Amino acid sequence: METYARKAIHKGAEVVELAAGGYYAIVAHGLGSNVLRFRDNKRGMEIFRYNGSVSMGEIMNAPEIWGLPTLYLPNRFESGLLRTSDALYRLPVNEELFGNHLHGFIQKRAYTVKDMAAKGNTAYVVNEYVYDEKDFFYNCFPVKFTVQIKIELSDKGLTHTVTLINQSDKMMPISLATHTTINAPFVDGGLQENIRLQVPAKEHILFNKSKWLPTGKRTKLSDYDKQYVEGTCPVLKDICNDMYSGGTLTLNGKPFHGTIMTDTDSGKMICNEVDDHYKFWIVWNHNGFMNYFCPEPMTAQVNAPNLDMPAELSGYEELAPGKTYTATQRFFTLG
Repeated sequence: METYARKAIHKGAEVVELAAGGYYAIVAHGLGSNVLRFRDNKRGMEIFRYNGSVSMGEIMNAPEIWGLPTLYLPNRFESGLLRTSDALYRLPVNEELFGNHLHGFIQKRAYTVKDMAAKGNTAYVVNEYVYDEKDFFYNCFPVKFTVQIKIELSDKGLTHTVTLINQSDKMMPISLATHTTINAPFVDGGLQENIRLQVPAKEHILFNKSKWLPTGKRTKLSDYDKQYVEGTCPVLKDICNDMYSGGTLTLNGKPFHGTIMTDTDSGKMICNEVDDHYKFWIVWNHNGFMNYFCPEPMTAQVNAPNLDMPAELSGYEELAPGKTYTATQRFFTLG
């Protein structure tokens, strides 16, 4: 099996290709360090949403629904307001239908390749974006920081590590997610109707559906919710913002903190393991018939800085000046 980390041209844009452990990835540093393609060549699995005929322009217009986009300040902030312990920021309302700010901005920025290498059975790239007054978003959110995203391939799968460094004199709000887009079907020659999704749902977080914001209430799992825990939830249906506090599943007889996606025909699985920073899951699939679905890990609830609840329930954190925050997740295949 080949192992390499090399620059290449994909859909007219410079990218980094990685190969290791039978896996292959395309990482677009020019588009938010998005993993535009992740493939298991040994098992014949296309893991993230990918379409060879779609142009880079189309992807750039909607980067949240292709590959593995990394989001800082993800999901919705009511009326664009973001309250921290030392400031009040007014983010642009870019979801006019519901009057919210949606998904932040780093997934659309051009990063710089800081390091890339292939060593032994591992290949990786580290991309960096420095956020300061040169970014037009700085006018509404003047908090200097650097974000680094490391994508590493090995026989253990794809490891995604995001690091935030607060370079301002203010407290930096911490809310991270990946808008993970899983290809459906993800097995070559498979069928979307055979996919079942398993999510470590603990409690159901209720939404006000007029604005798609949390009400502040949680409920015990219903029979519908328990399908996620049991791994019997089909993805070929409309799933719109099912959100849960995260618990633990079991994989091969051991505790597993993450999601599991199974093709019931072949028995092949995608596993997404996350570290303890990711405390919540939200599931969405663009009405269900678009050949992808999104089980998204989040470090904090939607609209977390503005919720009237303790941080241990909202997941909201702040990063002091000069400090660093790192969150990691891994994708691997079985079967």
